[in-house]
Amino acid sequence: MKSSFFKYFILISALILITQATNYLLDFNTLIHNSLADKLTSQQIDNFFEFSSKWQWLSYLLIAIILLIKVSIITSVLYIGVFLFSNMIVTFKQLWNIVITAEFIFLLVPIIKTIWFYFFQTNYALEDVQYFYPLSSLNIIGHKGLEPWLIYPFQTLNFFELGYWLILAYYIGKATETTMDHGLKIVASSYGSALLLWVVVIMFFTLNYS
Repeated sequence: MKSSFFKYFILISALILITQATNYLLDFNTLIHNSLADKLTSQQIDNFFEFSSKWQWLSYLLIAIILLIKVSIITSVLYIGVFLFSNMIVTFKQLWNIVITAEFIFLLVPIIKTIWFYFFQTNYALEDVQYFYPLSSLNIIGHKGLEPWLIYPFQTLNFFELGYWLILAYYIGKATETTMDHGLKIVASSYGSALLLWVVVIMFFTLNYS
């Protein structure tokens, strides 16, 4: 379990460092200021940045907590899937380690996003950065003119998510001493079902509160 939590610490540290680098290189403060300029007074904007700076450490803590919850939920779902569809006993600890390992693929998303806006699309607004998800179906169809409740599902359909599935399937196949195909069946039936439910819930709330 020590190895798993060490991976978790490395993942969190890398995510925070990449987030910091992205905020600096893409000048997020200016983007936010420009976005708020038409809605708030200069004093209100200054107060906002002062508040954000004061409580910045809390955002890092939230990243760690949210990731911990995400990994734990996905591990629990996969544990049920392995229990139902495999004759091998795979421990929660093993699956937790597998999920943490797979999570590293999502570090590529902010890295590619930063590279794209820093070197290629150098004229951008906050909305462009928020909705940009590399190698996703949303980037193919574009977010402009798209209903808000459709944005998240199109973001979710991306190559990184596919890679995440394949990494999970590979290691679950090894853990169950079967094949990657069998691992993929377990991932699809458990994590895939949970992901679909999550996307539907997000769509529902976006549709009702946007």
